[in-house]
Amino acid sequence: MPNAFISGTGFYVPPRRVTNEDLRTEFGIDTNHDWILQRTGIEERRFADDGVGPADLAVFASEAAIKSAGIDKNDIDMIVFATLSPEHCFPGSGVYLQQKLGFCDGPNAKFVPALDVRNQCSGFLYALATASSMVKSGALKNVLVVGSEVHSHALDLTTRGRGVASLFGDGAGAVIVSATDEDRGVRNWKLGADGRFADVLAQKVWDTRKRPFIPQNAEGVGQVSPEDMWARMEGKLVFKNAVERMMTVMMEACIANGITGQDIDMFFFHQANLRINQFIQQSLGIPDEKIVHNIQRYGNTTAATIPILLAEAVESGKLKRGMKIALCGFGSGFTWGAAIIDW
Repeated sequence: MPNAFISGTGFYVPPRRVTNEDLRTEFGIDTNHDWILQRTGIEERRFADDGVGPADLAVFASEAAIKSAGIDKNDIDMIVFATLSPEHCFPGSGVYLQQKLGFCDGPNAKFVPALDVRNQCSGFLYALATASSMVKSGALKNVLVVGSEVHSHALDLTTRGRGVASLFGDGAGAVIVSATDEDRGVRNWKLGADGRFADVLAQKVWDTRKRPFIPQNAEGVGQVSPEDMWARMEGKLVFKNAVERMMTVMMEACIANGITGQDIDMFFFHQANLRINQFIQQSLGIPDEKIVHNIQRYGNTTAATIPILLAEAVESGKLKRGMKIALCGFGSGFTWGAAIIDW
């Protein structure tokens, strides 16, 4: 059986920077830079333009990953697209990305399967586990795994929504998971979920248990109340569970691989809150030189945070061939995961 390794990485963020001060001056949110920075570590984030969706951002990240892998687009056997912000209720973003990348065009059209993963901040890890398992089975040789989000169009950018709106940004990251006979790649992964907390972090824009699934007024126009239209979060409970679950699943992944944290050369944590990651880092005794952060510049890009971190680390030269790395994330659901990779 082949091993599955990450042969290429890429990322893209929109050019528009929105600083903490911009949230106050441009959007009129009653907040300030120091308040956001102290609680989250975020200094700025990127916002996509009107009319730009996650598949649009994913095109640039995917093309960069394909080039980095040294393969042709038509060498891709499958797309796995992780996002919590798809363009529509359905279809998923994967088919839009397939079309935008040109898979369906010309005499050599290749109608590769496209799978969407809806595991929010853990989405990339769930997608990576799926793709690496398919490659290790021998069924596929190259899988494009994408995490891409456009949060800014679905944020309550008012004082009412400041607790959530200040956290999120837009961006895309992509990797190519490829087959190899070399002794390297994704060694193992661990995933988990706890549905008891499903409503603690949620955005319930529609409810298909009800008829109609969006309330209508007398003219038949759908109307969504603010508490359902915007994401809501019990921050303290999320923080507590994120710390516990990420530390536990990281240790489980290490034990399953027969290693300890000291054997890891670099750690890539989901970028939800710098304070969460710093607490975990201190609790596990991880030295500063073994961990990277970019939430200060991008905010929480959900399924895109880890692949963006990987792509930036490769680009900067921090992530080198032969390193043993750990990926770890936690998100809505609650869901979580970790992976050990020999780069």
